[in-house]
Amino acid sequence: MFQTIMNISLFIVSISTILFIYRVVKGPTTPDRVVALDAIGINLVAITAILSVVLKTSAFLEVILLIGILAFIGTVAFSKYLEKGEIIENDRDNH
Repeated sequence: MFQTIMNISLFIVSISTILFIYRVVKGPTTPDRVVALDAIGINLVAITAILSVVLKTSAFLEVILLIGILAFIGTVAFSKYLEKGEIIENDRDNH
């Protein structure tokens, strides 16, 4: 029963990831695309965690942390780019 529930949840999260990929491609605005990319990162964490439970291993825990960190950094970078038009600011005064 537990294995069936895990397989169903893996299928549902995979379908939502496919729908988020569609939103990234066809998103009407750039902020919609950024939110979809963030949601894809969250879904990748969920898929990896579900696979870790299904395979009864803890080998994927570092991968889950890495995906989460990269998704967060990517979302912050995209948000900063949308707000200011640049990611890395060079505000040094050349006196």
